[in-house]
Amino acid sequence: MTDFIWTEAIGDGPVIATAIHDGHQVREEVVKLFSLGDKEREREEDPYTGHWTTAAPTRIIGLRSRFEVDLNRVREKAVYRVPEDAWGLKVWSDGIPDDVCDRSLAEYDAFYERLHQVYSEKAKEYGHFVVFDLHTYNHRRQGPDGPPADSAGNPQVNIGTGTMNRAKWAPVVDHVIRSLSEFEFSTGKLDVRENVKFQGGQHPKWVHETFPETGCCIAIEFKKFFMDEWSSEPDPALVDQIGSALAWAASGVRQELGETAVSV
Repeated sequence: MTDFIWTEAIGDGPVIATAIHDGHQVREEVVKLFSLGDKEREREEDPYTGHWTTAAPTRIIGLRSRFEVDLNRVREKAVYRVPEDAWGLKVWSDGIPDDVCDRSLAEYDAFYERLHQVYSEKAKEYGHFVVFDLHTYNHRRQGPDGPPADSAGNPQVNIGTGTMNRAKWAPVVDHVIRSLSEFEFSTGKLDVRENVKFQGGQHPKWVHETFPETGCCIAIEFKKFFMDEWSSEPDPALVDQIGSALAWAASGVRQELGETAVSV
Protein backbone atom coordinates (compact mmCIF):
# COMPACT_ATOMS: atom_id res chain seq x y z
CA MET A 1 0.00 0.00 0.00
CA THR A 2 1.48 3.36 -0.99
CA ASP A 3 0.54 6.85 0.12
CA PHE A 4 -1.49 8.84 -2.35
CA ILE A 5 0.79 11.03 -4.44
CA TRP A 6 -2.04 12.91 -6.09
CA THR A 7 -5.32 14.61 -5.31
CA GLU A 8 -8.44 14.38 -7.43
CA ALA A 9 -11.93 15.76 -7.88
CA ILE A 10 -14.22 13.72 -10.12
CA GLY A 11 -16.91 15.74 -11.82
CA ASP A 12 -19.45 15.31 -14.60
CA GLY A 13 -18.65 15.21 -18.29
CA PRO A 14 -15.85 13.81 -20.45
CA VAL A 15 -13.30 16.63 -20.01
CA ILE A 16 -10.45 16.15 -17.54
CA ALA A 17 -7.54 18.40 -16.56
CA THR A 18 -4.33 17.01 -15.10
CA ALA A 19 -1.30 18.69 -13.54
CA ILE A 20 1.06 15.82 -12.90
CA HIS A 21 4.17 17.98 -12.44
CA ASP A 22 2.55 20.52 -10.11
CA GLY A 23 3.79 18.83 -6.93
CA HIS A 24 6.76 19.85 -4.83
CA GLN A 25 6.46 17.43 -1.91
CA VAL A 26 9.15 14.78 -1.39
CA ARG A 27 9.03 11.96 1.10
CA GLU A 28 11.61 12.10 3.88
CA GLU A 29 13.73 9.15 2.81
CA VAL A 30 14.19 10.71 -0.63
CA VAL A 31 14.91 14.30 0.35
CA LYS A 32 17.85 13.16 2.47
CA LEU A 33 19.53 11.81 -0.67
CA PHE A 34 19.27 14.92 -2.83
CA SER A 35 22.22 17.01 -3.87
CA LEU A 36 19.80 19.58 -5.31
CA GLY A 37 18.35 22.33 -3.15
CA ASP A 38 14.69 23.18 -2.82
CA LYS A 39 14.83 26.09 -5.27
CA GLU A 40 16.72 24.07 -7.88
CA ARG A 41 14.04 21.40 -7.82
CA GLU A 42 11.22 23.91 -7.85
CA ARG A 43 12.57 25.54 -10.99
CA GLU A 44 12.02 22.38 -13.04
CA GLU A 45 8.54 21.73 -11.68
CA ASP A 46 5.30 23.10 -13.11
CA PRO A 47 3.90 25.65 -10.66
CA TYR A 48 0.32 26.93 -11.03
CA THR A 49 -0.74 24.06 -13.29
CA GLY A 50 -2.74 22.62 -10.40
CA HIS A 51 -4.62 25.92 -10.14
CA TRP A 52 -5.39 25.80 -13.85
CA THR A 53 -7.09 22.39 -13.61
CA THR A 54 -10.20 24.24 -12.44
CA ALA A 55 -10.87 24.59 -16.17
CA ALA A 56 -12.40 21.08 -16.14
CA PRO A 57 -14.97 19.36 -13.93
CA THR A 58 -12.61 16.43 -13.30
CA ARG A 59 -9.18 17.34 -11.93
CA ILE A 60 -6.12 15.24 -11.11
CA ILE A 61 -3.11 16.98 -9.53
CA GLY A 62 0.24 15.45 -8.68
CA LEU A 63 1.48 16.18 -5.15
CA ARG A 64 5.04 14.85 -5.36
CA SER A 65 8.00 16.47 -7.05
CA ARG A 66 9.06 15.05 -10.39
CA PHE A 67 12.48 14.61 -8.76
CA GLU A 68 10.98 11.89 -6.57
CA VAL A 69 9.11 10.22 -9.41
CA ASP A 70 8.28 11.67 -12.82
CA LEU A 71 4.76 10.64 -13.83
CA ASN A 72 5.31 11.84 -17.40
CA ARG A 73 8.24 9.52 -18.14
CA VAL A 74 8.22 5.84 -19.04
CA ARG A 75 8.47 3.70 -15.92
CA GLU A 76 12.15 2.78 -16.38
CA LYS A 77 13.02 6.50 -16.58
CA ALA A 78 10.54 7.77 -13.98
CA VAL A 79 13.25 8.05 -11.31
CA TYR A 80 16.11 10.23 -12.53
CA ARG A 81 19.30 8.18 -12.15
CA VAL A 82 21.91 10.24 -14.02
CA PRO A 83 22.28 13.94 -14.87
CA GLU A 84 21.23 13.26 -18.47
CA ASP A 85 17.78 12.34 -17.14
CA ALA A 86 17.42 15.75 -15.48
CA TRP A 87 18.70 18.54 -17.75
CA GLY A 88 22.28 17.84 -16.68
CA LEU A 89 21.53 18.32 -12.97
CA LYS A 90 23.19 16.08 -10.39
CA VAL A 91 20.10 14.93 -8.49
CA TRP A 92 21.65 12.61 -5.89
CA SER A 93 24.56 13.16 -3.52
CA ASP A 94 25.59 9.51 -3.78
CA GLY A 95 23.04 7.73 -5.96
CA ILE A 96 19.65 6.34 -4.92
CA PRO A 97 19.33 2.88 -3.29
CA ASP A 98 17.27 0.33 -5.18
CA ASP A 99 14.74 -0.08 -2.35
CA VAL A 100 14.05 3.67 -2.27
CA CYS A 101 13.67 3.69 -6.04
CA ASP A 102 11.28 0.72 -5.86
CA ARG A 103 9.04 2.57 -3.43
CA SER A 104 8.94 5.55 -5.78
CA LEU A 105 7.99 3.27 -8.66
CA ALA A 106 5.23 1.73 -6.54
CA GLU A 107 3.78 5.24 -6.32
CA TYR A 108 4.05 5.55 -10.10
CA ASP A 109 2.18 2.25 -10.55
CA ALA A 110 -0.57 3.29 -8.14
CA PHE A 111 -1.05 6.56 -10.00
CA TYR A 112 -1.43 4.93 -13.40
CA GLU A 113 -3.74 2.29 -11.96
CA ARG A 114 -6.00 5.06 -10.74
CA LEU A 115 -5.79 6.93 -14.05
CA HIS A 116 -6.87 3.76 -15.83
CA GLN A 117 -9.89 3.50 -13.55
CA VAL A 118 -10.96 7.12 -13.97
CA TYR A 119 -10.46 7.17 -17.73
CA SER A 120 -12.20 3.82 -18.19
CA GLU A 121 -15.23 5.09 -16.30
CA LYS A 122 -15.37 8.24 -18.44
CA ALA A 123 -15.05 6.24 -21.66
CA LYS A 124 -17.82 3.88 -20.55
CA GLU A 125 -20.15 6.68 -19.49
CA TYR A 126 -19.60 9.11 -22.37
CA GLY A 127 -18.03 7.03 -25.12
CA HIS A 128 -14.89 9.22 -25.11
CA PHE A 129 -12.89 11.60 -22.96
CA VAL A 130 -10.45 14.48 -23.46
CA VAL A 131 -7.57 15.29 -21.12
CA PHE A 132 -5.90 18.69 -20.85
CA ASP A 133 -2.41 17.58 -19.75
CA LEU A 134 -1.07 20.84 -18.30
CA HIS A 135 2.62 21.69 -18.06
CA THR A 136 5.04 24.63 -18.07
CA TYR A 137 8.56 24.96 -19.42
CA ASN A 138 11.65 27.09 -18.85
CA HIS A 139 13.09 29.42 -21.48
CA ARG A 140 15.84 31.27 -19.62
CA ARG A 141 18.33 28.49 -19.01
CA GLN A 142 21.35 30.81 -19.32
CA GLY A 143 20.56 32.37 -15.96
CA PRO A 144 18.29 35.07 -14.56
CA ASP A 145 20.20 37.78 -16.42
CA GLY A 146 20.80 35.74 -19.56
CA PRO A 147 18.84 36.05 -22.80
CA PRO A 148 15.61 34.12 -23.23
CA ALA A 149 15.49 31.23 -25.67
CA ASP A 150 14.68 32.10 -29.27
CA SER A 151 10.92 32.53 -29.60
CA ALA A 152 10.99 30.82 -33.01
CA GLY A 153 11.47 27.46 -31.31
CA ASN A 154 9.78 28.34 -28.02
CA PRO A 155 6.13 29.34 -28.44
CA GLN A 156 4.26 30.77 -25.48
CA VAL A 157 1.97 27.76 -25.71
CA ASN A 158 3.07 24.46 -27.21
CA ILE A 159 0.29 22.01 -28.06
CA GLY A 160 1.64 18.46 -28.07
CA THR A 161 -0.26 15.99 -30.23
CA GLY A 162 2.54 13.72 -31.40
CA THR A 163 1.13 10.43 -30.11
CA MET A 164 -2.56 10.77 -30.97
CA ASN A 165 -4.63 10.00 -34.03
CA ARG A 166 -4.59 13.64 -35.07
CA ALA A 167 -7.19 13.29 -37.82
CA LYS A 168 -9.67 11.61 -35.50
CA TRP A 169 -9.42 14.32 -32.86
CA ALA A 170 -8.98 17.29 -35.22
CA PRO A 171 -12.18 19.13 -34.18
CA VAL A 172 -11.16 19.00 -30.51
CA VAL A 173 -7.49 19.89 -30.99
CA ASP A 174 -8.23 22.64 -33.49
CA HIS A 175 -10.77 24.15 -31.10
CA VAL A 176 -8.21 24.22 -28.27
CA ILE A 177 -5.59 25.88 -30.46
CA ARG A 178 -8.08 28.41 -31.77
CA SER A 179 -9.44 29.23 -28.31
CA LEU A 180 -6.01 29.79 -26.75
CA SER A 181 -4.85 31.79 -29.80
CA GLU A 182 -7.87 34.09 -29.78
CA PHE A 183 -8.13 34.73 -26.05
CA GLU A 184 -7.41 38.39 -25.24
CA PHE A 185 -4.61 38.51 -22.69
CA SER A 186 -3.55 41.79 -21.09
CA THR A 187 -0.25 41.42 -22.95
CA GLY A 188 -1.89 40.60 -26.28
CA LYS A 189 -2.77 37.35 -27.97
CA LEU A 190 -0.52 34.37 -27.35
CA ASP A 191 1.77 32.55 -29.74
CA VAL A 192 0.19 29.07 -29.82
CA ARG A 193 1.78 26.40 -32.00
CA GLU A 194 1.66 22.64 -32.31
CA ASN A 195 4.53 20.17 -31.75
CA VAL A 196 7.26 22.82 -31.91
CA LYS A 197 8.98 22.36 -28.55
CA PHE A 198 7.29 19.17 -27.30
CA GLN A 199 5.06 16.49 -28.78
CA GLY A 200 3.77 15.17 -25.45
CA GLY A 201 5.27 12.85 -22.86
CA GLN A 202 4.47 9.44 -21.47
CA HIS A 203 1.07 10.36 -20.05
CA PRO A 204 -0.48 11.25 -23.45
CA LYS A 205 1.32 8.33 -25.09
CA TRP A 206 -0.10 5.94 -22.51
CA VAL A 207 -3.61 7.35 -22.99
CA HIS A 208 -3.48 6.93 -26.75
CA GLU A 209 -2.09 3.40 -26.51
CA THR A 210 -4.48 2.30 -23.76
CA PHE A 211 -7.62 4.02 -25.08
CA PRO A 212 -6.96 4.24 -28.85
CA GLU A 213 -10.60 4.77 -29.82
CA THR A 214 -11.92 6.77 -26.89
CA GLY A 215 -9.10 8.82 -25.33
CA CYS A 216 -7.61 12.14 -26.42
CA CYS A 217 -4.85 13.64 -24.27
CA ILE A 218 -3.57 17.05 -25.35
CA ALA A 219 -0.27 18.14 -23.83
CA ILE A 220 -0.54 21.89 -23.20
CA GLU A 221 2.81 23.46 -22.28
CA PHE A 222 2.97 27.10 -21.22
CA LYS A 223 6.33 28.81 -21.47
CA LYS A 224 7.01 30.52 -18.14
CA PHE A 225 6.25 33.97 -19.53
CA PHE A 226 3.76 34.37 -16.67
CA MET A 227 6.45 34.21 -13.98
CA ASP A 228 10.13 34.67 -13.22
CA GLU A 229 11.42 31.13 -13.61
CA TRP A 230 14.46 31.81 -11.41
CA SER A 231 12.74 33.47 -8.43
CA SER A 232 9.37 31.67 -8.94
CA GLU A 233 7.64 35.04 -8.62
CA PRO A 234 4.40 34.97 -10.67
CA ASP A 235 2.44 37.66 -12.45
CA PRO A 236 -0.92 36.95 -10.74
CA ALA A 237 -2.94 38.58 -13.52
CA LEU A 238 -1.36 36.38 -16.19
CA VAL A 239 -1.75 33.26 -14.05
CA ASP A 240 -5.47 33.99 -13.73
CA GLN A 241 -5.83 34.83 -17.41
CA ILE A 242 -4.29 31.50 -18.41
CA GLY A 243 -6.83 29.77 -16.17
CA SER A 244 -9.65 31.70 -17.84
CA ALA A 245 -8.36 30.87 -21.32
CA LEU A 246 -8.22 27.17 -20.48
CA ALA A 247 -11.73 27.27 -19.02
CA TRP A 248 -12.97 28.89 -22.22
CA ALA A 249 -11.25 26.25 -24.33
CA ALA A 250 -12.61 23.42 -22.16
CA SER A 251 -16.14 24.78 -22.40
CA GLY A 252 -15.92 24.67 -26.18
CA VAL A 253 -14.53 21.13 -26.10
CA ARG A 254 -17.48 20.02 -24.00
CA GLN A 255 -19.78 21.45 -26.64
CA GLU A 256 -17.83 19.71 -29.40
CA LEU A 257 -18.10 16.36 -27.63
CA GLY A 258 -21.50 16.69 -26.05
CA GLU A 259 -21.88 15.59 -22.46
CA THR A 260 -24.72 13.13 -22.77
CA ALA A 261 -23.93 9.80 -21.19
CA VAL A 262 -23.87 6.75 -23.44
CA SER A 263 -26.92 4.53 -23.07
CA VAL A 264 -26.06 1.13 -21.66
